[in-house]
Amino acid sequence: MKAKPNLFIRVSLSLLATAASFNSSLALADTPMPSFDAQAEMKRAAKADAVAAKLSPVVLGDKSYLPLAPLGAVPTPLDNPTTAEKVELGKLLFFDGRLGGDESSPCVACHLPDTGWDFPTDLSLGYPNTVHWRNSQTLINSAYYSKLFWAGSSNSLEAQAKSAAKGSVAGNGEDDLMEARLALVPEYVEGFKQVFGDNYPKISNAWKAIGAFERTLIQTDTPLDNYLLGDKSALTAQQLKGKKLFEGKANCIACHNGALASDEKYYNIGVPTNKRWEQEAMAQITFRYELYAKGSTEKQYRTGKADPGVYFRGKRADMKGKFRTPSLRYTKYTAPYMHNGVITSLADVIDFYNKGGISKDGRTTGFPQTKSKLIKPLNLSKSEKADLLAFLDSFSGDKLVMDYPAIPESKPLFTKQALLEAIK
Repeated sequence: MKAKPNLFIRVSLSLLATAASFNSSLALADTPMPSFDAQAEMKRAAKADAVAAKLSPVVLGDKSYLPLAPLGAVPTPLDNPTTAEKVELGKLLFFDGRLGGDESSPCVACHLPDTGWDFPTDLSLGYPNTVHWRNSQTLINSAYYSKLFWAGSSNSLEAQAKSAAKGSVAGNGEDDLMEARLALVPEYVEGFKQVFGDNYPKISNAWKAIGAFERTLIQTDTPLDNYLLGDKSALTAQQLKGKKLFEGKANCIACHNGALASDEKYYNIGVPTNKRWEQEAMAQITFRYELYAKGSTEKQYRTGKADPGVYFRGKRADMKGKFRTPSLRYTKYTAPYMHNGVITSLADVIDFYNKGGISKDGRTTGFPQTKSKLIKPLNLSKSEKADLLAFLDSFSGDKLVMDYPAIPESKPLFTKQALLEAIK
């Protein structure tokens, strides 16, 4: 995936090297990671870019698609360079409930390290006394996206963090209250001063710190990456059969292409509505609230039964029911799937596509008029589905886990005695 030159630069490995202290807290499959080697990472990223440049496009009929490629260096915004101190600060803030409404919904609440850096149910965790309305996506490799959220409503990790922390059915936070909480923590006062030069913690810089931390949540050593980088033993014979199907008969490459395995475009692939919207009062309230808040017509607000997706951003009829293509990376650990979590396993995902965008219970999208013409029955045999499933496994390496850090405590800005003196 090519970054936009006016927005992003390739992160320098000297900056990545400064984040080495962070990596000591990240474990791979419950085994401590080897010490970070900046030169080795620079060499790997350079090789990945060189390999990607030489790969030929995948041609199917009269269409040409970007080939699957190894991930290169992490794109980083020009206005938020990565430093070790910023990453450490962002890590604490990611796990700290102070960045939210009632301190019960830190970033980690919806992106749990032990379950795939996402939330392991169909719909994500909602703010207390609410229910969320979409599935939580993994943060692993999210640094490579140029569009965040299912409808692409944020164009950076910093904007995503802000939207999630302040969203009514997510964090429900208010800027002034969140800043005030941070200002009561001496470690944060010192940390923000050291990293950003703030006289007091500024909420805008909190999102920058979290973004810097999230750019360290990457996985570039999957079996597929290793295979593409020259290790021809990294994929099994069955996975190679699956790769051929992926790039051919199954037509997965049409949307899941490039290094990220996502074209970041919007499609209606036929995902049916989540029945919880019909059966749970709170879920229905959330759905209607989102329709209202995002500017639906009165008719759609009163009668709509399906998530309009990216329609909310452009308000064109041809956008209804479309969502951004998710990456296939790390999907081994991120069930359930789709924007509303209605498909429970990767095997079921394959069956869904094989039937032409039809779920197990025979349902499809609530917006059939915009369903993509790419979605049609594939006629895959049982063995072909097994081969394809095996190949999907190669998009994920070992599970990435992390210990929760100790969150610093708040302290009063002044003593009771000082307050009494001030009153006098």
